[in-house]
This record gives sequence, C-alpha cells and structure tokens, in this order.
Amino acid sequence: MMLRTALNLAVIAGLLGLVGCASKPKPLYHWESFTNQQYSTLLRETSSPDGQIRTLEAQAEKARATNAALPPGFRAHLGMLYLSAGNPQRAKELWGAEKAAFPEASPYMDRLLKKLDGPVESKKAGSHA
Repeated sequence: MMLRTALNLAVIAGLLGLVGCASKPKPLYHWESFTNQQYSTLLRETSSPDGQIRTLEAQAEKARATNAALPPGFRAHLGMLYLSAGNPQRAKELWGAEKAAFPEASPYMDRLLKKLDGPVESKKAGSHA
C-alpha cells in the first residue's frame, strides 16, 4: 500500500513537472521587428529615418501598453534615427534613457553624447596671452 502511494505521488509529481515545462515563458524584452529593422538600416535597405522612427515608436508604444521592456540598443538606435532626421534633442533624451536602462551601455552613450555636444574648449586654448 505504501509503495503504491509513493508510486502515485511520483507519477503526479512527474506530470506536474511536465505541465510546468509546457508553458511558454514570457520573453524578457519586446523585440518585435527591431533586429530586422536594425539590420536593414545597416544595409541601407530601409525607408527614410522618419518611417523607421514611426515604426519603432509604434513598437515602443506596444511595449508600454503590455508593460514589456524595450530591448538593449533600442533607444540608442532610435536616437541615431532622430539625429539623422534632424532632432538632436530627442536623440539626447533617448541616449540618456538607454544609459538608465542599461548602465553597461554608458561608455558608448557618453561618447555619443559628447560628440553631440561638440568639443569643449579649454580656458587655456581660448586665451590669448
């Protein structure tokens, strides 16, 4: 009797384990078409920056609506698109957001922000002694 109970419990535990494996885990990031679009941009096969911006902004809105996280590089790429479309202020905002979301991206984002702000003149270089 005890052996039969132990066997039944083992079978039930095994079935529960299989049921747990069958459920699909929620993705960590809302990737949608981001990687494909980024690849197409690098190959210069995509539409204008404005069209790409609209696509990515729509994707960001979907992610916000479902409380999903944007993937690494999403804001950085969108910032580059805004910069090429003539909106450096929006690029700055997005690069700052990329730094906040992914601190490991800070060195690269800082470099981009520094280039965007232009060279800082030192007081020595500006003085005429």
